[in-house]
Amino acid sequence: PASPNISSPSGVWAIILQIKTKIKTFLYSIRWKILIAYLLIISIAFSVVAATLIQRVKPGAIAIAEDMSGMPGLCRPVDEGGIGFSHRLAMGIPDYWIKLLKEKKDEEWSMGDMWHTLTNRRYGEPHVAYCESHDQALVGDKTLAFRLMDAEMYWKMAVDQQSLIIDRGMALHKMIRLVTLATGGEGWLNFMGNEFGHPEWIDFPREGNGWSYEYCRRQWSLVDNPSLRFKFLNAFDQAMVRLAQEARLLNNPPPFPLNIDETNHVMAFHRGGLLFVFNWSGDRAIMDYMLPVPQKGEWRVVLDTDNARFGGF
Repeated sequence: PASPNISSPSGVWAIILQIKTKIKTFLYSIRWKILIAYLLIISIAFSVVAATLIQRVKPGAIAIAEDMSGMPGLCRPVDEGGIGFSHRLAMGIPDYWIKLLKEKKDEEWSMGDMWHTLTNRRYGEPHVAYCESHDQALVGDKTLAFRLMDAEMYWKMAVDQQSLIIDRGMALHKMIRLVTLATGGEGWLNFMGNEFGHPEWIDFPREGNGWSYEYCRRQWSLVDNPSLRFKFLNAFDQAMVRLAQEARLLNNPPPFPLNIDETNHVMAFHRGGLLFVFNWSGDRAIMDYMLPVPQKGEWRVVLDTDNARFGGF
């Protein structure tokens, strides 16, 4: 619109009204930003106080932050200007696995993307790695095992039955857990029952299910049944955790890549004196595959996901 005539009182008043309108619009637009900034400051201050109190009550206690924003300094000491938590959840890793299994075929998996997601964290801020948690176990979602094997788990988990779906699912279940533990952080999180591939969800009593307790449980009898394959997944998980403890794997610096082979779907890295080699290919096993190693000497196998005692071949 044409500028008002400032030579007349009415023109001056029109300019004042325009300025007033612009000021009101500006204040309205920033008031939410100011409120958000205020709430952010309050939440950070509360977190600092909580983390400080935890350490004063129990020095050396583990305080884990659940944060997806990548807040800088979240796991640095307060006297460094940090917030003071000891660890943070590596929340992007379980999201990555679910997205990969839902949207990509096995042959479309990218070794580079996998490595980046598993190791993408700030140095000096300990992370707790996990490939699934209670979120994937609650009603409406699927555990990693159930997403891999689905309804086949109801009918083909007997040790004397054969199923390509079960074979693939069990192999990937073990590999995903091992690579996540070995690369994803300085801590390891497992939600109860997932160590042996619990097939179903958890649904707490609520109005929507008629206050039913039917799915408000974990079926420990599955892993205790010697005729079912769940015992193999559980045995592997025990061996995996035992190896990590004996090697003090999670106390070591982050893993170092040795070979990221997109063509053959092979990933190799070392951490804590251990050499890890993963073959993610579903149709090839290359004999005499050459790998660079961090030091000379004879290397021996200490854990094999394909071992018969873990349900492999």
